[in-house]
Amino acid sequence: MHSYLPFIEEILIDEETLQARIEALGAQINADYSHMSDLLLICVLKGGVLFLTDLMRHIHVPHAIDFMAISSYGPGARESSGIVRIDLDLRQNVEGRNLLIVEDIVDTGTTLAYLRRLLLARNPASLRICALLSKPSRRLTDIPIDYVGFEIPDKFVFGYGLDLDELYRNLPFIAAVKPGMYAHS
Repeated sequence: MHSYLPFIEEILIDEETLQARIEALGAQINADYSHMSDLLLICVLKGGVLFLTDLMRHIHVPHAIDFMAISSYGPGARESSGIVRIDLDLRQNVEGRNLLIVEDIVDTGTTLAYLRRLLLARNPASLRICALLSKPSRRLTDIPIDYVGFEIPDKFVFGYGLDLDELYRNLPFIAAVKPGMYAHS
């Protein structure tokens, strides 16, 4: 038996559906950036890594990648603290570049709004956001998301880069956690 099975309330997005939508997002990004140069994909760690890897396989416009670690969640937290901190900043100058933030999930929007303001202050040529998942019902901050993979209900989810108490990021699907379940119980 797989160790994650007791935590699953339901599989929200299966692997085939997930991969088909990521391919479609890549095609949309290719069309939108076909006339631009100097594209930089900025992956928000840790959850965005699998999404970035699969998405960039479908982006044929020349691009570079960089990483940021930014959070408003503490270890094991299920709710945002509202206090944003940067754990890892970009290693590249972004002034005059076309930036695409690649994010796993937009929940309240607080963290992403902070990141967006921070990057806009660095004077990029453009800045867009690509989020695999969006929970509009939880939004506290209005944030423009240019590319959305899926809108999901207000459920705690894991798999495909998203963790359940730092575990199960490797799953090829996205599942909702049974209410009250924790991996380290």
